Amino acid sequence: MEIQGARIFITGGAVRVGAAVARAFARNGAKLTVHCNRSADAGARLIDDFGGVSEGHAVVRCDLADPASFERLIPHLRAADVLINNASVYVRRTFSDESRAEAEHQFAVNYTAPVELMKLFAKERSRPGVVINMLDQGIRHADALSLSYAVSKKALAAATEAGALQLAPLIRVNGIAPGPVLPPVELPCSRMEKTLKNVPLGRPVALEDISAACLFLVRNDSVTGEILYVDGGQCLHSS
Repeated sequence: MEIQGARIFITGGAVRVGAAVARAFARNGAKLTVHCNRSADAGARLIDDFGGVSEGHAVVRCDLADPASFERLIPHLRAADVLINNASVYVRRTFSDESRAEAEHQFAVNYTAPVELMKLFAKERSRPGVVINMLDQGIRHADALSLSYAVSKKALAAATEAGALQLAPLIRVNGIAPGPVLPPVELPCSRMEKTLKNVPLGRPVALEDISAACLFLVRNDSVTGEILYVDGGQCLHSS
């Protein structure tokens, strides 16, 4: 797919990894629809950098844990050429410590919402489209320390492959499984030393590398049903 002039809908696109990916598409001539929940000001600043609403960009607010609010996303999804399911919730809880509410919230945002958005994106579509689901390199292994986060991402990986089969040939569906990119929000000054010990390349994944992977998956019309690990080799470790 040609990126110049394409309409990109990206969830969680106002900050962190989502913002970096959005900027990469905008720099390549795409029109952004940036979804956010609590980061509307950041989303507005981001699209302003590329000419704002007058240049065809938009910001839309929606709580992905509330399916009733998806109605407001439908016009944007129908207009989009590319859907990037980037938004996610991460709560580090063990099997025994995680509450039902924490589990349900993570599944709602990390699995249910992306799948529902894929369905809305595909419904009544008559032109080619691309879906990219942001996963996690940990989908290869068991993780009892962040139970529902890990399981919800594995479920989304399975939905990525199922979607590639069911939505072909009109829509291509792929996933990206990043390794350590940025420190957790609650630890902004962390240098991630412990995590990086299990990364063969010994360094965080550059935001530019995640963005480049997204650009590749949109441009290459022969790739679907793939999960691209952009993790410095971290998935090769058993834990």
